[in-house]
Amino acid sequence: MAVKIRLKRMGAKKKPFYRLVAADSRSPRDGKFIENLGTHNPLNGETKLDEEAILKWLGTGAIPTDTARNLLSEAGIMKKFADSKKVK
Repeated sequence: MAVKIRLKRMGAKKKPFYRLVAADSRSPRDGKFIENLGTHNPLNGETKLDEEAILKWLGTGAIPTDTARNLLSEAGIMKKFADSKKVK
């Protein structure tokens, strides 16, 4: 099973709200997911992420989508993950 870290769209029309989730790559965008990892609200720029859970999934081989990777980079999580790989 290939796991991806991606955004799940929520909210109303013209008022998007996203959840960052770990999901099977074959499941639909707004469908079944394995774990909720955080939220992102583009209207006010607010992002809340569960750093510990995200690092766990990245360590087990989950691949973030391009947009998810950008959010994780802005939060500094991708840098922490890269540094942890260098130490090993």
